[in-house]
Amino acid sequence: MAQATFEEISASDFFYRNRDIAGFTNPSRAVFAAIRELVENSLDAAESLKIPPEIYVRLSFEGEVGKDTQIYKLRVGDNGSGIQPRFIPSAFGQILYGSKYKLKQMRGTFGLGGKMAVLYGQIMTHQPAKVTSSTGSTKIYSFKLMIDIQRNRPIILDRKVLVNKEQWRGTIVEFTLEGDYLRAKSKILEYFKQTAMVNPYANLTFVDPKGRLYKFTRVTTAMPDPPKETEPHPFGVDVELLQRLIQVTPYRNMLEFLKQHFHRVGDITAQKFLEFSHLSPSKNPKRLSHEEVVRLMQNLKKFKDFLPPDASCLSPLGEELLKAGILKELKPEYLVVNQRKPSTYAGHPFIIEMGIAYGGEIPKKGNFLIYRFANKIPLLYDEASDVSFRVINSLNWRRYKVSPDMPIAIVVHICSTKVPYKTVGKEFIADRPEVRREVANALREIGRQLHRFLSKREHVDREKRRLSIFAKYLPKIAQFSSHLAGKEKLPDVKKLIKSVQKYGEET
Repeated sequence: MAQATFEEISASDFFYRNRDIAGFTNPSRAVFAAIRELVENSLDAAESLKIPPEIYVRLSFEGEVGKDTQIYKLRVGDNGSGIQPRFIPSAFGQILYGSKYKLKQMRGTFGLGGKMAVLYGQIMTHQPAKVTSSTGSTKIYSFKLMIDIQRNRPIILDRKVLVNKEQWRGTIVEFTLEGDYLRAKSKILEYFKQTAMVNPYANLTFVDPKGRLYKFTRVTTAMPDPPKETEPHPFGVDVELLQRLIQVTPYRNMLEFLKQHFHRVGDITAQKFLEFSHLSPSKNPKRLSHEEVVRLMQNLKKFKDFLPPDASCLSPLGEELLKAGILKELKPEYLVVNQRKPSTYAGHPFIIEMGIAYGGEIPKKGNFLIYRFANKIPLLYDEASDVSFRVINSLNWRRYKVSPDMPIAIVVHICSTKVPYKTVGKEFIADRPEVRREVANALREIGRQLHRFLSKREHVDREKRRLSIFAKYLPKIAQFSSHLAGKEKLPDVKKLIKSVQKYGEET
């Protein structure tokens, strides 16, 4: 009988063997995922400084590999915050290393996407990536690097320092990868369109392998405030997090420990909780036994007087920016948007923003057009599994005089410190009861406003038909009546038509 052998593999090696987990499942999905991940990093980098993003993406054909696979060179540049030179190699050459592990709203979740794109390119073409960046100082730093997959470390092949005469700030990433652009084209263009919709303050430029230019121009320079880093909420902690906080805390009593390490816990709330948990305010948290830590975690979840999380760690679009983005990309006849108040699930704050657009350039497709976003990221795959899709299709739309064959588009955006994705691929939102409730409430609110618009429009159409009948037959009635009365002068029917029109407007 063979004896089992055990070994340890690095994070890079794990994703090398399981790249489909990160969305790199096939050549067409891979080229889409690479563009998406790098564009989202660029948007985050610009928004962190509250600078309207300028993002340039170019996909160049490099050669054929097979019937459905080609080699492309991908270049993504931005005007974001830039990266300090000592961080550049690890930021693009070390899996699960990055700036995405703070507790605040961010597009990225795992610090994986950009590096996974570079890793995929290296696996497929064995070519290095080139990263050029500057924080706006007098120097520009350029690195040519690869990833040591077994050790999960960057390999620096070349390093250059250039003079930054124009005080340029931003990052440019360039590498080669295998892909199938022809199959991915529709998804990539739809991704840019939807990204422009939910980021109306961004300029996005895409040049495809045939040199065709796609430009999505901003309609505003107004931007939402960047999210602030926050502490964990008591409802969202577990034993492991408590142990970590206890290990690093400089505070020597439970009162200060609770006030300083948890979100929205003040002096009075901390005192009430300690009484509820039968803990002394002066007890040193580092002297808690394992059983006491477990009991502390359980009490944190049971205590009802903690304040809900505030929205300072979130950066929603707001109704005006959401409206501007939808008007720019969909050009509807009628639009209504609604932003819900902050809510929570498992101690994580979230906000639902929703818009419903009618008519204009929205096509009739026999069902609603649904646009889904999470932390300003378009979700293009697995629509039927998403909580928004299920809520929209379970609503009784006849109550709002709406039918699926109408030209209607529904835009749903959730922003949160921890979006409840169902899978690592970040393609659809899980059916959490709290999220479902907020989506349903937002949908009912915009449904009521759409109902008022459709009712008013129906009334106007009815009055127009009524007026057209009067305008058609009143002159003939007047002529016939004058003839019967033996009068030569016809009565003025215009006044009567105007009175009918005025009555219709008043009703």
